[in-house]
Amino acid sequence: MFMFEIPVNLLEVIFKLEKEKFEVFVVGGSVRDILLKKQPEDWDLTTNARPEEILKIFPDAKYKNEFGTVLVPEKYLNKKLDKNKKGFFEITTYRKEGFYKDKRRPDKVVFANKLEDDLKRRDFTINTLVLKIKEVNKKLKNSKKRFEEIKKDQIEIIDKFQGKKDLKNKIIKTVGNSDNRIEEDALRMMRAIRLSSQLNFKIEKETFITIQKKAYNLKYISKERIKEELEKIILSQFPAKGIQLLVETGLMKWIIPEVIETINVRQNYHHYNGPYNTVYKHLLASLDKCPSEKFEVRMAAFLHDIGKPSTKQGSGYKASFYNHEYLGAKMVKKIMERLKFSREVINKTVLLVRNHMFYYNVDEVGEAGVRKVIRKVGLENINDLIDVRIADRLGSGVPKATPYRLRHFKFMVDKVSQDPISVKQLKINGNDLIQELKIKAGPKIGAILDVLLMEVIENPAKNNIENLLKRAKILIKEDLKSLRKKAKEKINTENKKKEKEIKNKHWIK
Repeated sequence: MFMFEIPVNLLEVIFKLEKEKFEVFVVGGSVRDILLKKQPEDWDLTTNARPEEILKIFPDAKYKNEFGTVLVPEKYLNKKLDKNKKGFFEITTYRKEGFYKDKRRPDKVVFANKLEDDLKRRDFTINTLVLKIKEVNKKLKNSKKRFEEIKKDQIEIIDKFQGKKDLKNKIIKTVGNSDNRIEEDALRMMRAIRLSSQLNFKIEKETFITIQKKAYNLKYISKERIKEELEKIILSQFPAKGIQLLVETGLMKWIIPEVIETINVRQNYHHYNGPYNTVYKHLLASLDKCPSEKFEVRMAAFLHDIGKPSTKQGSGYKASFYNHEYLGAKMVKKIMERLKFSREVINKTVLLVRNHMFYYNVDEVGEAGVRKVIRKVGLENINDLIDVRIADRLGSGVPKATPYRLRHFKFMVDKVSQDPISVKQLKINGNDLIQELKIKAGPKIGAILDVLLMEVIENPAKNNIENLLKRAKILIKEDLKSLRKKAKEKINTENKKKEKEIKNKHWIK
C-alpha cells in the first residue's frame, strides 16, 4: 500500500465527529483507489451519528433527503485548496433498506447502529471496504498543510465481505445474493459494467448471469440515470469493453437498441476481409481507438456509422452505404434526445457524425474547399472532426492514424484560418492616407501602404498611427516604384516563411 494525501478539511470533519464519540469511516471509491495505489479525489464518510446529530456538529450542513446523507457545505472547506470536486463532503448515517418496489429506490430507510448492517446493503464487494484513520488529532495538531500524508501504519482497512480479495482478483461481484442486489436497484447492472470498463475488471459469473436475466428491469430506470452511467462508460479507460458487455448482457436493448442492428451487417471492400468486417465491430474499434477524451467526440466515433444498416444497398464487398452519415446524424439526434442529453452535447455529436465523411484530396481540394468544411463545422470543431476521422481509420484496421492527406488537411486549416501578412494589419488604412496627405485614391496609396508594411515587418514597434503617418509624408516624395517592388518581395518572403513554419508543424513537404 502506498502513502496517500488526504485533505486536512476532511480530517477536521472526522475529528469533530469522533470528538462527540461517534464512529466515522472513509467509505466508497476513495478506499478502493487507495488499495489500487491511486490518489483519491472524492471522499465520502459513513457514521453511526444520526442526521440530526451531524447537523448539531455542523449547523450549516444540508439534509434534504430521506437516505441519511448530510452534505457538509463549502463553508467548512477551502475550495481553492481542496481536490474534492463535489465542493462538499457526504456524510451518510449507517442504514438498512426495505423492499424496492420500483427497482430504483427503497420503500423506506431504517437507520442502523452497526457498520456491518450498512455495508451488507451496498452493491458490490469492492465498495464495502471502509478505512479508519488512526489518531486523527495527532495529524491535525499544528498542521499548516493543505493535505496530510497518510501512511500504511496510520490506517485500518475493515473488510466484512472479502472486498480486498475481489479487488486483488479484479472481480466485480455483488454483496450477498445477486438477484436481491439487482432487484433492489436495476441501475446496479450498468454500474457493474461501468466499473468493469473503468478498472478493467471481470464481472463475476453469477453476477453476470443475473444481469442477463434481469436486463429488462432497466426499463424502470429513468433516462437521466442511464445517461449518466453510459457517459461514464464512454469516457472510461476501456469504453469498447463496456459497450461489448452492455450488448452481451442484453442491456443495450434498453439503452441504444439501434446498436444491435449493426451486429450482423457486413461492411464493403474497405473492411470486408479485415478484423472489423461488420459495422458493429468497426464501431467498437473506432471507439476503442478514438484519440480524444471528450465525450461528444467519443460518442460520435462510436455512432458515426449507425446509419449504415438502413442505407445498405447490394451485398458482399461491393455493397454501398450512400448518405449513411446524414441518416446516422438524424438517428444520433433521436438517440441522444431519448437519453436526455443536453442540447449542446447533442448538437456537437450530431455535427461530427454528419460531417465525418468530409472529402479531402491534396490535389483536388484547395483553400476554397477547406474553407467550406470550416464553415460547415466551425473552426472550433475541426480538431474534433479530425479525431473522429482518425478513430474511423484506425477502427478500419488502417495502421496509420494520420496519413499524409489528413496532415495536409490540418496544414490547410491552419493556413486558411490565419490571415496572410497584408496591409490590413497596419494601424492605418487608405482613407487615413487620403485625408492626411490630401491626395486622391490611386496606385500611390497602395504603394505607400506596401512600403509601410515592409518596415513594420522589420520592426513591429513602428506599427502605430503617429509613426505611420509621419513616414507616409516622407514616402510620398520618394521613388515609390522601386520601394514598392522591394516591399512586395519582402511581404511574399514573409508569407512563404510563415507557410513553411505551418508545413513543418504538420510534417508537410
